Amino acid sequence: MIGRILVLGTTNAGKVRELLELLSPVGLELKSLADFPVLLEVDETGDSFAANACLKASAQARHLNSWVLAEDSGISVDALDGAPGIYSARYAGPGATDADNNARLLRDLGNLPRERRMAHYTCQLSLADPSGEIRSEASGVCRGCIRFEPAGDAGFGYDPLFEIVEYHRTFGELGQTVKSILSHRARAVAAILPQLEIVFARD
Repeated sequence: MIGRILVLGTTNAGKVRELLELLSPVGLELKSLADFPVLLEVDETGDSFAANACLKASAQARHLNSWVLAEDSGISVDALDGAPGIYSARYAGPGATDADNNARLLRDLGNLPRERRMAHYTCQLSLADPSGEIRSEASGVCRGCIRFEPAGDAGFGYDPLFEIVEYHRTFGELGQTVKSILSHRARAVAAILPQLEIVFARD
C-alpha cells in the first residue's frame, strides 16, 4: 500500500487531527480536503449519518479523482428525541460555533435531572473509490450523558459537555489519549481498518 493516497473528506481541524492519529496504522499517505486548492461544497441532504457520509465520500472522490474517506458524526440526546443528531454542527444555526451549539443544547435541556440527560455520539465512515463508488462503511457509537455546564478544554464540538459516566469526566477533561480509545470516531476507525487493508491490498 506504499504510496497510496487516502483523502480524509473533511476540513474540520479537530476531526483531521484525530483521524490522522487513528488511521496511522494503515500505512497510506493521508491528506485532508484542506490540502487541495479547490474545495467542493457538498450539501448534506441525507436523513441519516450514513447517508450524509456516503454523499460526501462519493462527491469528493469524483471531484478529486481520489480515494476519499468521509465521515458524518454528531451527538444525539435521548430527552430531545435524538436531537441534534445529523444537525449537530449547525444546531444553533448556520455558521454556529462550538460554543453556540453547546449553549443551545444546555438551553434545550434546561434543568432536566442527570438521569434524563443521557446521550450518545455517533460516527459514520464511508470510503469511496475515485469513481465515487462506495466501497466500505463502518460506524461507531459512544454513550454518555450531558453535563449541566462545560468542563475541560480538550477536544472540540460537544466534548466539554459529554461525560463518560464510568470515568466521571467529560471528553474535554479526559483528553485525546483516552478519547482515541473510547470515542465514537475511534470505534468507527477500528471497525473500518481491516476493510481498508483488504481494499487497498486488492486495488
